[in-house]
Amino acid sequence: MANSPYSTNVPLDFRAPPPSPVAAGRRSSVANDEILTEFLHRSLRVPDLVLPDRVFPRQNSKIQNLPKLDFKALNNSSSGFDQVIDVIAQTGCFELVNHGISGQLLSSVVDSGAGVFRLSQEKKSIVSRSAERLYGFVEFHGDEKELNEEFVWCRDDSLKLVMEKVWADQYSNFSEKMEALMCKIENISEVLVQLFLARFSLKPRFDDDDDGVKKKEIAGSLCYLYKHCSDSEIISNDDQYMDSLRYDVIRMLIRGSEHSHTLCFHVCDGSSEFHVYSKKGWVSFSPDTNALIITIGDQLQTWSEGKYKHVIGRPIFKGDLEDYISMAFLYSPPPPIPKIQKDNTISFGHQVLFVLILTFLYNLYSFIFT
Repeated sequence: MANSPYSTNVPLDFRAPPPSPVAAGRRSSVANDEILTEFLHRSLRVPDLVLPDRVFPRQNSKIQNLPKLDFKALNNSSSGFDQVIDVIAQTGCFELVNHGISGQLLSSVVDSGAGVFRLSQEKKSIVSRSAERLYGFVEFHGDEKELNEEFVWCRDDSLKLVMEKVWADQYSNFSEKMEALMCKIENISEVLVQLFLARFSLKPRFDDDDDGVKKKEIAGSLCYLYKHCSDSEIISNDDQYMDSLRYDVIRMLIRGSEHSHTLCFHVCDGSSEFHVYSKKGWVSFSPDTNALIITIGDQLQTWSEGKYKHVIGRPIFKGDLEDYISMAFLYSPPPPIPKIQKDNTISFGHQVLFVLILTFLYNLYSFIFT
């Protein structure tokens, strides 16, 4: 076919002919011409876009004094706290003073927790979080310069086995201190939750999600450890600082319901400000020294049908400082034992009685046949 008169090295051009011009005064043949025109006008309209700067919550107030709850006075008498609790329900955040946790224990846990972030990047990657493993180091992706690092601690045995390999010389000591502090926080949380629920005659509800499937999450309470970066380049540049803060906060808001909890205890001595974020915006205030800052969790908001507002808190460290460590303890009360499981459980007294009866029958059987 090479000698065929129809073969050529120039590709054939099968371009479509240009469209025929339409007369300007010609009317459309569609019966409902106005309806069609309105439909096309609406379809071609550019939608209103929500830009990133509008996603970032709007600041409602520069400095706001949060309500304070005296835990020591609360143990003596719960009267006179109704008004304070009503304010806490609206703000979703308060400061707990005279909580009974020694500053020495808090400082010891913070100092020990700083060692977690001194591990090499190779060891951190071994204990990085994933969809199947909800504890360990939180990995960041992208070119943004982060203002902190995150590590999630819990009572999971798998975390203990992994950390004892990568941090063999110090993890046992760190875990014991965390366990001691977590127990004290859980004891305080139980008192506060009962007080908050009694204010509105509420009861806790342990239901599944709306789709009937329980979310995969860490059982029980856990702690987020944050290492706040002291990079003077970021802190001295307001634009870079705000960009990093927006990125960090938006990520935090997206992950706000990652672990369902009732209360969140923030340990952040040395912070210059504390930000409280909600859907309506955010406020900032200067926390008191030695006070625990507590934010309301999603569980308490659900149990109270919205009477208590779920918010997210974040400490802010400004200035040319060394690396600071803050902690956020998320308290989740254990669900009640199901009634079926209670009915199938044999008490210790019944077990002893059962052993005595078996012993008596055995001795009687031996006596008869001997």
